[in-house]
Amino acid sequence: MEKSDRILEIFYRGIRGENLSVKALADEHGLSPKSISRDLSEIKTFLAEHRELVGNTELVYDYSAKVYRLEFEEFLLSKELIAIVKILLGSRALPKNDLAAIIEKLKTFTTAADQRLIGRLVQKELGHYNEVHHESGRLIDDIWRLTNAICARREITVTYRKMAGDIVSRRLRPASIMFSDYYFYLIAYETPGPEYPKYFRIDRITKMTEHRDTFEPGLRPEFDEGALREKIHLMFPGELMKITFEYTGPSVDAIKDKLPTARLLSRKGQSAVFEAEVYGDGIKMFLLSQGEWIRVLSPERFVRDMRNTLKNMLKKYE
Repeated sequence: MEKSDRILEIFYRGIRGENLSVKALADEHGLSPKSISRDLSEIKTFLAEHRELVGNTELVYDYSAKVYRLEFEEFLLSKELIAIVKILLGSRALPKNDLAAIIEKLKTFTTAADQRLIGRLVQKELGHYNEVHHESGRLIDDIWRLTNAICARREITVTYRKMAGDIVSRRLRPASIMFSDYYFYLIAYETPGPEYPKYFRIDRITKMTEHRDTFEPGLRPEFDEGALREKIHLMFPGELMKITFEYTGPSVDAIKDKLPTARLLSRKGQSAVFEAEVYGDGIKMFLLSQGEWIRVLSPERFVRDMRNTLKNMLKKYE
């Protein structure tokens, strides 16, 4: 092996979090410890002279273990990594093979010992991982294609399978991609069409064509993902409305967590009255999931809607 190749290999092993022992490397490559020490010195020199590329990365000697280690100022900590991996597993949003590959790549950002630890921690959970049903087998590829179309302000035409199974074709001005409740969504404006956005589950896009036509920013209103996320539930579109409701359940904090716009108006004993701004019909599904703990107070049309829904539910049990 050429010297330059050997140095690159040692450097890469350091990036992977391996302990670099001069004696072990010398035995492995059939060289003297002095030769390996010179290789490590060259790595140190490179790191010192190229701070603009590597930041404050250093090759540090551990006197107690008698090994060198690469230390990164912005290194992904193992405790951060396991949190990310657990979120990915809990989302169930990615195909199992894609998720397993991503976890393996993420593990390279931590030490060899912690790679083994994390592997053991997620092995059973990954083995029993059940991804949500995807209409398309190109989810990650489609997310990236749509991301580029959004950045380039390029119009697209999609063939889309609706919830009921109908196949439709839509020409769109893509605005944003969001993840919510197991699925990735494309937020887009129809061309021509109304000036309010529509939501398309990306895995239901069966075909996508990117056009040469681009559009000016004014033809696609500026979209605020943060404002939408705090006011919408289950990505059901609809008009913005202000609701008030009484909650008599055990956890007021759970309501605040689920409804970021919720504002506590009053509280007396077990009863708490909230006001919240929300989009669409998804809020009804959430409120119904709270059972007898919830009573909607306003607006009146939403009260009637909830009452009719509950009556229809009761009929199914008569």
